[in-house]
Amino acid sequence: MKTIEVDNELYRYIASQTLQIGESASDILRRLLLDPQKDQRPVATLGDAAMKPSGIVVSNNVLCANPLERSKQIRSLLVSKDFSDQNKAIGRFMLLLSTLYFVDKQGFSEAAALKGRTRVYFSDNAETLLSSGNTTKPKKIPHTPFWVITNTNTGRKRQMVEQLMMKMGFDKEMTNTVTNAI
Repeated sequence: MKTIEVDNELYRYIASQTLQIGESASDILRRLLLDPQKDQRPVATLGDAAMKPSGIVVSNNVLCANPLERSKQIRSLLVSKDFSDQNKAIGRFMLLLSTLYFVDKQGFSEAAALKGRTRVYFSDNAETLLSSGNTTKPKKIPHTPFWVITNTNTGRKRQMVEQLMMKMGFDKEMTNTVTNAI
């Protein structure tokens, strides 16, 4: 396999053409360049009913992959059109959580045992989150078995993602980059 360098604008365009989780950059370019007449579906956004995180490129071998590969996938999300189109912190928060799960299901599952002083942040059901506080507003994290509390300010959402990423083994620089993007 060969490596090529592309500028950020071109990279964002390629990432925005992702049609499904697991589609590699090579697959996207092959589809765009070698079969341009083929009918292409529009890229889904979080506003769509499915809430499929389509602007990220997650290869099949990335699940539980090494930290460098996981970081590449997170950076891909941060420069994607889906992410930049989110005008509210909750949209970016949910998209990040979904992506963190996809890049390392095992690590996410272990790290999701996070709790606040009085609240449970993540659970596999809404009832557990509802019972940990009066106004938790649990939401299902798209394409995962997890729920998360959402009735928190942006600072708390950042703190939750920071703690989650640190427990998942992401480095401090990557964690700071992600939390500042929320």
